[in-house]
Amino acid sequence: MIPSQRVYLLLLLGIAIAPALAITFNNEVSIIGTLLYDAGILLLMLLDNLRVKSYRVEITRTPLGRLSIGRGNPVVLSVKSLQQPATIQIRDGYPVDFEVSLPALQASLPANTTQELTYTVKPAQRGEYPWGDIQVRQLGAWGLAWHNWKIPAAQKVAVYPDLLALRALSIRLTLLSTGNMPQARKFGMGTEFAELREYSSGDDPRMIDWKASARRFSAPNRMPLQIRVLEPEHEQTLMILLDRGRLMTARVQGLKRFDWGLNATLALALAGLNRGDRVGVGVFDREVTTWIPPERGQHHLSRLIERLTPIQPVLLEPDYIGAVTNLVKQQTRRALVVLITDIVDVTASAELLAGLARLTPRYLPFCVTLRDPQVDSLAHTFTEDVSATYTRAVALDLLSQRQVAFANLKQKGVLVLDAPAHQISDQLVERYLQLKARNQL
Repeated sequence: MIPSQRVYLLLLLGIAIAPALAITFNNEVSIIGTLLYDAGILLLMLLDNLRVKSYRVEITRTPLGRLSIGRGNPVVLSVKSLQQPATIQIRDGYPVDFEVSLPALQASLPANTTQELTYTVKPAQRGEYPWGDIQVRQLGAWGLAWHNWKIPAAQKVAVYPDLLALRALSIRLTLLSTGNMPQARKFGMGTEFAELREYSSGDDPRMIDWKASARRFSAPNRMPLQIRVLEPEHEQTLMILLDRGRLMTARVQGLKRFDWGLNATLALALAGLNRGDRVGVGVFDREVTTWIPPERGQHHLSRLIERLTPIQPVLLEPDYIGAVTNLVKQQTRRALVVLITDIVDVTASAELLAGLARLTPRYLPFCVTLRDPQVDSLAHTFTEDVSATYTRAVALDLLSQRQVAFANLKQKGVLVLDAPAHQISDQLVERYLQLKARNQL
């Protein structure tokens, strides 16, 4: 039981009554009268608290599924009032490590109604977390006491990579595959025959199928020209090497760089599986700690999520040459090899350059780096004082050294994508679809 603000105001009124009783009667009557008044208020408060038990609200939490790291995951509480209107305060038992939109929820419900209260939690790290009970306060009908009780709702909640982004990407890829605008128009032209369709303005005349068109023209009703629709080749191999070494432990935009890389890995894997390719993943530091052989099918994505979710970055220098050597032993067929990591300068990336250079020309190497957008901001912000100018100079030097390292990679025939960490997934998927459409693999 917690006294309401009304109780304190009434008790203060009792203090004001005491001098009036003392002037009218005497001090003894004033003391006794004030004590009886206060006792009456406290007794009413106690009764108000006890009466709430007969019409407590009913609260249930919608079952929590797998939460996505770095996203605002909605949590829904369903509140049902009984025969009395209800004024309530709710504090859910979310993990203390989570960023929460509304630490406490408040609502006023008419009698016999149901209302849903929603707030969001934003986890900053993957793993399993305990979720506690629901703490509830309900104001009594007289407004004198908050009745306080706990609803058992403890459970374990798992935080996964960004599953919400994967769901949105899956929808987008499906629309690209089944939409009215052919994918070949957007990205390029494939090599495998997909279907015949009617010629329309803007189509490549070289793709007209004259035999099929002639058969249509011989029909009683003249039909438009028929054009061959080609799609990118399927059943190719996509290998993703994810660095979990020292540079991947740094935090960027609230998440570890490794988490951004893991999100990009799963997004790229989803795109590859959606396009019918075989997708495999290797995670490495000083050695390859996780190796998932390439497979096809959407069921493979679930296996990737379960295997990769528990992995955390470590403070070890990555062995790029060792990772590439292991890949060459495991994967003998030509494949698109995407290595997700980060670099600092030419000297630090010398081993990375040597490792990726071993993959050409047998494989198609693709180096993906996760840039810190804060460095971009510092480098492109006008400064006035000496300290800020020095910081900007350091940021500009870091960016220029990265560009030199990328130029060396490109000179060796390595594809390069350098993007802000929080944008890497979208840009990587877009680049992969372009590679597929242009048949570069």
